[in-house]
Amino acid sequence: MKRVAYTWMLLFMCLLGHLIIYGEANEAEALDNFLKSRLSKKPSPVVHSWAWLNEKTGNIYPNYIQPQDGSMETDKIGALPGQPNGVDFNHYSGYVTVDSKAGRALFYYFVESPDNSSTNPLVLWLNGGPGCSSLIGAMTELSPFRVNNDGETLFRNNFAWNNVANIIFLESPARVGFSYSNTSSDYQHTGDKSTAKDAYAFLVNWLERFPQYKTRDLYITGESYAGHYVPQLAYTIFLNNKNTNQTLINLKGIAVGNGWIDDRTNALGRFDYLWTHALNSDETNKGIHTYCHYLNGKDPKECGNFISKAYNEFGDIDRDNIYAPLCQQDSSSIQTSYGLVSNFDQCSKHYLYSYLNRAEIQTALHTKVSKWDLCSWSDSPTIVLPIIKNLMASGLKIWLYSGDVDVVVPITSTRYAINKLKLPVKTP
Repeated sequence: MKRVAYTWMLLFMCLLGHLIIYGEANEAEALDNFLKSRLSKKPSPVVHSWAWLNEKTGNIYPNYIQPQDGSMETDKIGALPGQPNGVDFNHYSGYVTVDSKAGRALFYYFVESPDNSSTNPLVLWLNGGPGCSSLIGAMTELSPFRVNNDGETLFRNNFAWNNVANIIFLESPARVGFSYSNTSSDYQHTGDKSTAKDAYAFLVNWLERFPQYKTRDLYITGESYAGHYVPQLAYTIFLNNKNTNQTLINLKGIAVGNGWIDDRTNALGRFDYLWTHALNSDETNKGIHTYCHYLNGKDPKECGNFISKAYNEFGDIDRDNIYAPLCQQDSSSIQTSYGLVSNFDQCSKHYLYSYLNRAEIQTALHTKVSKWDLCSWSDSPTIVLPIIKNLMASGLKIWLYSGDVDVVVPITSTRYAINKLKLPVKTP
């Protein structure tokens, strides 16, 4: 069993390396806005502790089995319009109701492995933002399909994660992507707490729909602001698994790429990254270190001045990959290799937007929402490191990794956050 797990992780790391280099998403803008709000005089709502995530404050959910409209059979996708020939795996999409009273349902896309689907682990993927669709991760990073530059056809991604695992892409919370609620006030109260609660309810009910996966090893993965989502959901599962009346979720580990997990280290790491890559001046970096303490709107005005200067200095570059060319909005000027995933295409999210907003695609995906958006965001802790420490104490496998070309949540931020954990280092 250990050899199987090791082999899966080795293959997973190879595929992950490709994701880090070639990933493209729109979380950059959403997280940029989030950071600017944190540093403004009117910051986004903040929860300074993670106290809501424990048994005493109601994070144990006694019964989250909800009435459902969908089924495994009706969610199965016959074929996606424009998909290539030779598709050798099953894929499904649809809605799982997470609150029947409110009429709140989350959309998912699920792809099984072409080989060994009955034994390969289950992986849940969450994009960040906050508030960004996991179909970005699916169709521009790690699912079996990528969208061609015509916005109408698909080509095969040879580096897809479903080569080694069965992958669920979850659009969460409600209002993100195709997910929705019939209670409009739900859209005004999205945040970390409701996202963890609904994602847990999704998993419990999804496993009722796909009971063959109830005992399968589960890994929760994500990127960017999923540095909040992933550990919070994992800890919610950990707490609820203590309840013998609950569905036992066989969680084995979590992985977060370029994750936003601590406000201060992430902000400091970003500006240090800009400086060490010659994208900010010595004067600007010194000013940020002097005046900015990331106190949620309580820093002096000099801090804001130097941060504005920092953004102006690094200019108009791709924040997901500082060495990549910018996407040219005029499609006639786009230079791309049609159907080749090995070439970084800076415009891939534009193709995805066109593809998912076509009526025939939405019919094939069984959607109930006619307009798909990449990103749409109340409570948000400034730090999730205490949750990570508790998960480590429980024996859960945790992997924090970073690519080295992302300026939004750069490798320096990950290093600074991990250093705050003060963990012993083991040399093999």
